[in-house]
Amino acid sequence: MFNQLSNLRSTPAWRLTIILILGFASGLPLALTGQSLQAWLTVDNIDIATIGFFSLVGLPYTFKFLWAPLMDRFEPPWLGRRRGWLLLTQLALAGTLALMSGLSPSAQTQAFALVAVLIAFLSASQDVVIDAYRTDVLDPKERGIGASLTVFGYRMAMIISGGIAFVWADPVNGYGWSWSKIYMIMAVIMLIAAAISLVFLPSVPKSMTAPKTNAKNDLIGFFALVIAVAVGYQFTVHIATPLAENSLLSLFPPDADGAASSNVKKWADLISLLLGIGFTVPLAWWASKKAKFETLHTSLANYFSMKGAISFLALIILYKLGDAFAGSLLTPFLIKGAGYAQAEIGVVNKVIGMWLTIFGAIFGGALMMKLGLYRSLFLFGVLQLLSNLSFWLVAVLGKGSWGSFQLPAFDIMIVALKEATEVDWLLLFAIGSENVTGGMGTAAFVAFLMALCNQKFTATQYALLSAFSAVGRVWVGPLAGVLTGTIGWPMFFIFSTLMALPGLFILYKLKDVIKQLEAPKISLADADD
Repeated sequence: MFNQLSNLRSTPAWRLTIILILGFASGLPLALTGQSLQAWLTVDNIDIATIGFFSLVGLPYTFKFLWAPLMDRFEPPWLGRRRGWLLLTQLALAGTLALMSGLSPSAQTQAFALVAVLIAFLSASQDVVIDAYRTDVLDPKERGIGASLTVFGYRMAMIISGGIAFVWADPVNGYGWSWSKIYMIMAVIMLIAAAISLVFLPSVPKSMTAPKTNAKNDLIGFFALVIAVAVGYQFTVHIATPLAENSLLSLFPPDADGAASSNVKKWADLISLLLGIGFTVPLAWWASKKAKFETLHTSLANYFSMKGAISFLALIILYKLGDAFAGSLLTPFLIKGAGYAQAEIGVVNKVIGMWLTIFGAIFGGALMMKLGLYRSLFLFGVLQLLSNLSFWLVAVLGKGSWGSFQLPAFDIMIVALKEATEVDWLLLFAIGSENVTGGMGTAAFVAFLMALCNQKFTATQYALLSAFSAVGRVWVGPLAGVLTGTIGWPMFFIFSTLMALPGLFILYKLKDVIKQLEAPKISLADADD
């Protein structure tokens, strides 16, 4: 029987099923430190200022690349590197969710906040392992469908922990369960995920192991890196931000009432962010090198030895930049710029849109199996570019120009609409186009990141590359706000469309190199099962 299970675990269908389950496990804790957490705090009568500070519990997701090298270097005993870390993080998540379920936000606010931060840290650590495992275990031809199944599982988990949980907690239209009970249910789900990881996870090839470095140096190097990032943060807050604001205020004096213009503030935030990054990255590099953080530096050296490494980083930043621009102020545009009601936006974007994103990811993954990595990236990138023009149409033509229809009430499994709602055809077209093409582009992009990683350093390299992919999203916020006030909504969406062109140009120039990434890097004959 053991041999039959071992043979079954080596099949593509089994691997892809596990990838779907791991995508679900990855997405489940996110809302539990976000929307669901805020709901619990609200019903427990926590003041709005404190709830605002609780948004900071998500910071570990931003800095997960700091400890990712340790998850490449160190291997928990008996279980293997990937399975071991996955089991540890999932069991710890189950335990901390159960611990949180027994706390009162109002009576034990400080302890509650610390546990929430711990959940976010463990969730980010689980993401590191799952991203690495998915990259390690999938064949190049399976990466597209594997990426789409990850998106599907992730979104389904967010629907449950960030949507269905609200229904469970609603005393009028739901079950009226306490948030304590709901978090305990989530803990049980994570415990089931840990059991699946222990028993059913396909093994990773033996050769996918990072070179053994000095463990003491790696630990010292990690703490040196953390200290450098903390110093960089302090530099950004206390030096770069005041310097940027004072410099801009000297060039653009305050308004007549003595207040600085909002545009100056936004530009100052952008400049201080750039100064902070420019200071922190070299400092962190120097500190980790002095402390001999060997796993990190070996991993980075391995990546930069690859042909086109710098160009790949540029592509990672730019590929979804146009998409990020268009989406950065989408809700304010639809409400204030186009005049849509919040309920209509919610139905189209949150109900229909989420399922269209899942459909786009699945459809994109299936297409990738036929088209290959490069052609999929290019085709989906062009479609993402064109989808931005749908919002330009909304800005130019306006609400009601294509008519509307009545969406009847429905209840399909975990998605429901209780009352019939009027839906604008142009809004549905714009959001539908954006969600479908965005899902396709995300599937191809995740497959691309997997292809770039050396499977001896997957946790480190994937965490770093995914951090670079977030750089564009961070920068577009303040810049987008400035642009809309200057050039208006129609030209803003034209600009967002143009911002997708540099990524496509770099993609075209890297055509031959990207096609080489589709070749297998490690023979499955090395597998330890």
